[in-house]
Amino acid sequence: MRYLYTFVMYLATPLIVLRLMIRGARYGNYHRRWPERFGLFQPPQFSGSLWVHAVSVGEVNAAEPLIKALRRDYPNAPLVVTTVTPTGSARVHQLFGDSVFHVYLPYDLPFAVHRFLKRVRPRLALIVETEIWPNLYFACRRRGIPLMIVNARLSERSMRGYRPLRSLVRSALRTVRQIAAQSRTDAARYRLLGADPAQLVVSGNLKFDMPVPDGAVDKGAALRVQWGPRRPVWIAASTHEGEELAVLEAHLDVLRRLPDALLLIAPRHPERFKLVEHSARSLGFTVATRSVEQVPGAHQVFVIDAMGQLMPFYAAADLAFVGGSLVPIGGHNVLEPAALARPVLVGPHTFNFEEITLTLIREGGANRVEHVDQLGHAVLDLLRDERQRERMGRQARRVFDSERGAVGRVMELVDRVLEE
Repeated sequence: MRYLYTFVMYLATPLIVLRLMIRGARYGNYHRRWPERFGLFQPPQFSGSLWVHAVSVGEVNAAEPLIKALRRDYPNAPLVVTTVTPTGSARVHQLFGDSVFHVYLPYDLPFAVHRFLKRVRPRLALIVETEIWPNLYFACRRRGIPLMIVNARLSERSMRGYRPLRSLVRSALRTVRQIAAQSRTDAARYRLLGADPAQLVVSGNLKFDMPVPDGAVDKGAALRVQWGPRRPVWIAASTHEGEELAVLEAHLDVLRRLPDALLLIAPRHPERFKLVEHSARSLGFTVATRSVEQVPGAHQVFVIDAMGQLMPFYAAADLAFVGGSLVPIGGHNVLEPAALARPVLVGPHTFNFEEITLTLIREGGANRVEHVDQLGHAVLDLLRDERQRERMGRQARRVFDSERGAVGRVMELVDRVLEE
C-alpha cells in the first residue's frame, strides 16, 4: 500500500507543480519559495532542532503557546516551524519574526522528505492537530526522530477520508511516540484509525491556553470610544464564500431595528477581501476597510482586510458570529471571543470544533443558528438584550478558563520524550 501511495504521489507531481504556479500568481512572492515544497532551501546552520508543524493560520495560533513554552524551557534549542499555506507562513512571521526558522513543509515524496530532514536535523517533531503523511512519518522513524501529534483532533469527516488508506495510516500512526488528543472523542477516533491505546493521552486543547494579546482589550475599548460606546456592534469572523452574503443580509435585518448598528466582517482568506467589500457596497452599505480607513466613522460595514487582527475587534464587539459554520467547512475557533467574554453565535456546521462548541452551547456561552435566515434575528435579539449578552459572555469565559492547562500537559510529554 505504501509503494502504491508513493507511486500515486509521483504521478500527481505535475499537478502539484501546476497548483504551485497558480498559488504563486495569487500570493505574490510565493512562487519564489515553491522549491521548499520539494525540500530545496538554504540549510540553517544548526542541528538538534525542535520542529513544530502547523498547517495554516488556525494551527499556528493553536501552537503559539506551545512554541513559547518550548522557547522558554529549551532556550538553546533552535526552533523550526513549518506550514503549508502562505497565510500560515505570514502568521508565523507576525508572531515570532526571526526567532524561529520557518520553511514550507515538503510534499510527501521520499526525496523531498529526505532533503528536508537532512537540512533541519530535528531532535523532536511535533505535528499540530491532524497531518498524517506516511512517508514523512516513516522517514522520522528511520532517522530516530521521535514524533508526536499534539492537540490532535480527528473529525468524523477526516476519519472517513482516511479509511481507503486505513492499513497504511495505521502503520504510519504506529511510528508516532505519543498522540496528545484534544478530547476523548478525538482519542477514540484515532484508536479506530489504528493508533495503539498506549500511544494516546487526552491533554486538552492548546487553544484554551492561547494568550490574549497585549493591548487587545485596551485597543478594543479605544475603538468603542471612537465609534460611540452605546453603538451596537457585532463581528462576523473567519467567513467563507456562501455565508458572507448571508451575513450582509442579516445586517440589513439588524439595521431595520437598530439603524446605527455596525458590522465588522473578517473574511477567512485574503483573496476574498475585495469581493466582500464590493458585495457590501453593491447592497447599498456605506463601507470602510481596515487597510484604508483604519477606523470606521458613520459606516455601516467595516471589512477587516488584514490577517491576525481579530482579537482587538472581538474586544470591541458586543457579540461574535464565528464563520465556516453556515456552510459545511466545519467552523473555526470559538475560543478567541470566549477568552474575551463575548457571546458566540455559530451555524450548524461545527464539526472541526465539535466538543468545544457543544460545551459552550451547553454552558450557555454560545447559541447555534440552524439556518442562514435566522442569523439576523439571533444577532438582533442579543444586541437588544444587554443582560443576556453579559450572562453569555461570563459563561463563555468560564468555559475558557476551566479548560486551560493543555500546554503544561503537553510539555510534560515533551520533557519525557526528550529525556529518553
